[in-house]
Amino acid sequence: MTENQPAVRARALTKCFGDVVALDAVGLELAPGRIHGLAGPNGAGKTTLLGLLLGLAAADEGDLEVLGRPVGRARPAPPGVAGFVDGPGLYPSLTARRNLAALATLRGQDGRAGRIDEVLAEVGLSDVADDRVRGFSLGMRQRLGLAAALLTEPRLLVLDEPSNGLDPAGKQHVHGALRRLAADGVTVVLSSHRMDDLEALCDEVTILATGRVRFSGPLGELAADDRALDHRLLTSDPAAARRVAARVAGVRVAAEAGTGRAAGALMVRAPGPAVEELVAALVRAEVRVREVAPVVPPLEAAFLALTEQQEDGR
Repeated sequence: MTENQPAVRARALTKCFGDVVALDAVGLELAPGRIHGLAGPNGAGKTTLLGLLLGLAAADEGDLEVLGRPVGRARPAPPGVAGFVDGPGLYPSLTARRNLAALATLRGQDGRAGRIDEVLAEVGLSDVADDRVRGFSLGMRQRLGLAAALLTEPRLLVLDEPSNGLDPAGKQHVHGALRRLAADGVTVVLSSHRMDDLEALCDEVTILATGRVRFSGPLGELAADDRALDHRLLTSDPAAARRVAARVAGVRVAAEAGTGRAAGALMVRAPGPAVEELVAALVRAEVRVREVAPVVPPLEAAFLALTEQQEDGR
């Protein structure tokens, strides 16, 4: 694999399970040293695609190259690929440290006690290294699964819902570890149902729906969509704000909503540029703007629109 070669290159990947088409002519190209997110509703094909990248299954049609080598039937994923799908495989009766030691032995990596301590520290599990895994929470198991993948010092790391069950401290450890890996040139591919996690971590995202790619590219392009979104507008004078909003092109006042501090808030529907013009108009009218925020974040709204279009056959 050369420096400028994609870490993953997929062309027209198709995978079926009986009559169910899990992936339908999926194309994908991932650059080294990037964190790439996979998003989509249940059954979209995310786990199937991750399994192909790990060499756990082979596509029925299409071509897949991973770290510069073809992957498919009788062509397993090359060295340097690690990760998990459907949760990490762990031994509940063993401690965290002994789980990693057993995996190192299975991989022919005996004598790596120092590396085991390093990866446990990397995911924030040093304090429970000698506790049995059967007592671990879901989030701790996810972190130990990441530690197991890091043992191999991968160049491509593939993770299925790595933030599942994580508390804020655990998420901080995992996100920090993934950012450091990407900074060192490792390509990270992860799936998530949470757009906020993808926004916090990923350089790029691919959205799948019913096995097809609906979007693939930088997060900024997805969030830059100018579709109208519902916003909550909290001002010093709701009545005046309503009158001003009625005069701004592209803005529709939907309703008044809110209780307590948000009492009297206006719900307006408008694309981003119209919201900016509304705020400017309120300032000119000497109406103080205390808060303006989308009811559904832009990335999530774009995700919902793209996946709903696919389901509707548009």
